[in-house]
Amino acid sequence: MAEIEIHKVTGNIGARISGVDIAKPLDDETVAALRAALNAHKALVFDEVDLDDEGQQAFARHFGDLTTAHPTVPAVEGAPNVLPVDSERGRANHWHTDVTFVLNPPQASTLRSITIPPYGGETLIANSAAAYRDLPEPLRALAETLWAEHTNDYDYAVPDEQIDEEQAAQRAQFTSIKYRTAHPVVRVHPLTGERGLFIGGFAQRIVGLSVGESRKILDLLQAYVTRPENILRWRWSPNQLVLFDNRITQHYAIDNYDGLPRRLHRVTVAGDVPVGVEGKESYSIAGDAAHYTPVAA
Repeated sequence: MAEIEIHKVTGNIGARISGVDIAKPLDDETVAALRAALNAHKALVFDEVDLDDEGQQAFARHFGDLTTAHPTVPAVEGAPNVLPVDSERGRANHWHTDVTFVLNPPQASTLRSITIPPYGGETLIANSAAAYRDLPEPLRALAETLWAEHTNDYDYAVPDEQIDEEQAAQRAQFTSIKYRTAHPVVRVHPLTGERGLFIGGFAQRIVGLSVGESRKILDLLQAYVTRPENILRWRWSPNQLVLFDNRITQHYAIDNYDGLPRRLHRVTVAGDVPVGVEGKESYSIAGDAAHYTPVAA
């Protein structure tokens, strides 16, 4: 087993990992140690990685089967499991957990730096388990009873008349298959038993409530996720990889780099169907994602 060193980045989330070459095949002990570190710190940073798309996929496979790049958005040419997170294809400057509009969102995501602007372009990652623990008891008890509908077909902040043809085409592609799934607002992590707020930008409505009522409750809960104490603000450097637990985090790519080029490559690990505090599983309302992801046991 490699002599892994773990250095916390903040009190609530994030650790830098050294002492392991993730470009090489990893033994079971090393993978188990990295999984334990991911469970504890939610996001792991690897510096000076010597990876291409193949190597990134090989590393991610240590944690489970891979999804394809995305349910509706094209992959990197010749690499169906790799999604280009490219500023030229749009900017995901909103808080979200990856692909929560499908029945079993990815359990983990890897991001690798390809092109980094000289300033800005940070990725924020928030610990939603810490957010759950921060809730006052009455609000925590309420959240545990709630379910939310997540969808990729939502009310965008930018009106149609303010976007150009290319942006309109990207939006149409993103919603070319419309998904709607109900998830528990409080999800129980299958490995740690931790409870975390499972909401974010794709959560658009609380089951049984109006849109207006839903928005007030979701905004209130989301404010706990995005407290500064719960956030890792990661400034990218060349040849870095970040692995984060998609079951118990949210993230946000900051659009603060003046339109300069920024490109990361994302590879995601197939996840399980979320479970709430009462043991009930999420359920699909619309859209079949079988072409995108297997269901992890």
